[in-house]
Amino acid sequence: MKRKKVKKTEKKLEDLENRLKRALADYANLEKRIAREKQEFVKFSNAQLLDKLLLVLDDLELCEEHLKNKGVTMVYNRFQGVLKSERVEEIKALGENFDPETMDAVEIIPGPKNKVMGVVLKGYFLNDKVLRPAKVKVGQGKKK
Repeated sequence: MKRKKVKKTEKKLEDLENRLKRALADYANLEKRIAREKQEFVKFSNAQLLDKLLLVLDDLELCEEHLKNKGVTMVYNRFQGVLKSERVEEIKALGENFDPETMDAVEIIPGPKNKVMGVVLKGYFLNDKVLRPAKVKVGQGKKK
């Protein structure tokens, strides 16, 4: 009788130990997942603000191109530097093959098929994800 109780108790203990190990492993996985999610949240929490700031950058770029003023150029360059420090990078589009993942075609014009012939509005990445797609003019290729 005692032997059965001891066996039963040992079995219960083994079962409890296994459950504890699983619970600890689940908890460790949860901690890792939360840390990853937090890191992603921090990475992209400013995306909406940065998207709005890109509109200001567009305006500054137009001013800089048209006025050729040293002060405007200095502010424009500083603004670009700030965005770059926040990991905002321009999508290279002009002369590249059209990529629907990073570009929106706004016009089809004469030129090599699927080549970006012009950029209407620059696009940008934030941490290697598209923050704003580039608005581009795409070549239609030869007419038949």
